[in-house]
Amino acid sequence: MKILVTGANGLLGQKLILLLQQQADVQLIATAQRPSSIHLNKGEFHLLDISNHERVNEIIGSAKPDVVINTAAMTNVDRCETEQDACWKANVTSVQYLVEACEQHHAHLIHVSTDFIFDGTEGPLDETAKPDPVNFYGKSKLAAEEILQQSNISWCILRTVLVYGVSADMSRSNIVLWVKKSLEEGKQIQVVNDQWRTPTLAEDLAMGCWLTAQKKATGIFHISGKDFLSPFDIAVQTADFFKLDTSLIKPTDSNHFKQPAKRPLKTGFIIKKAQEQLGYKPHSFREGLALLNTQLKN
Repeated sequence: MKILVTGANGLLGQKLILLLQQQADVQLIATAQRPSSIHLNKGEFHLLDISNHERVNEIIGSAKPDVVINTAAMTNVDRCETEQDACWKANVTSVQYLVEACEQHHAHLIHVSTDFIFDGTEGPLDETAKPDPVNFYGKSKLAAEEILQQSNISWCILRTVLVYGVSADMSRSNIVLWVKKSLEEGKQIQVVNDQWRTPTLAEDLAMGCWLTAQKKATGIFHISGKDFLSPFDIAVQTADFFKLDTSLIKPTDSNHFKQPAKRPLKTGFIIKKAQEQLGYKPHSFREGLALLNTQLKN
């Protein structure tokens, strides 16, 4: 099976490349806007900005992949709110280009989406929940979903929640790494206790992508962790695991932070469909921390 991955330098992209390189029956084509941040011992790498229509057609046309996995996106929620044209170009227009190229070259498209397409009034949510985004990032990701759903291609949407993990170059932070670093430096941190998520280990999300690709599964799947936690819970569990001072973690609510983009209060996912149809088996949050700890030591 020939698989092309976009956004190979992102946290998910890196984990997916590492996973796919281990599969004997996979021909890998990794793509990203900048040179690869991890060593490829198998497959090929191409520079690709998916907002470049001509380049998308050129790369997918020459590679002729069986499956395209789109992990590329503008994911900084506040930046999406303040730079809406750039957000739309990265998250919507680019997806239209991928859909057109996949249709032309008969590729199955797996697209990674987000819990931020929901309004946050309830959770955890299954795949039948009605989207109603409260920020521009969520609106852009929902618009991309709609492009796939209205297309003539073979497609699958994988929605995920609050991804954490260790990137190869340590260039990308996330809530777990931020909490760990802050507490190690003796800093007091304020963490919200009125938002709820099912945090997702990057390796689990990569595995979800691979399971989907193997089956060429179609439709929408919720792929996340199984623990329903507030960011405050995440911070305390992280501190406990790494034996750091939990007294430095102060609970607060969302009203305390003045951010350009509103956040949905409660999301999190019910992952039963992915478990039953894809064989998806995520780590617990504590197991995820243990894996992250091993990677940091290495």
